Amino acid sequence: MSGIKEVILDYIKEEYLEDEDMELDFSSPLITGGIVDSFSMVSLKRFLETKYKIQIPDAKATPDAFDSVDNILVLLKEFNVV
Repeated sequence: MSGIKEVILDYIKEEYLEDEDMELDFSSPLITGGIVDSFSMVSLKRFLETKYKIQIPDAKATPDAFDSVDNILVLLKEFNVV
């Protein structure tokens, strides 16, 4: 499971983190912390769908579900990724 968490965290750092010195961990607030906006959330959803060959319904792709790597893992468990 930690491998998946690392992949997601690395993707977020590379794609959305403007301040390279900013500390980010699995529980860091992504949306409420201003790191991921609504457009970025859509691209993160597409990344997850492509990477793990799943389809995340829009109803499940909520700001709360994408607000931390830990929350994303909970979502991915629903699709048997974890």
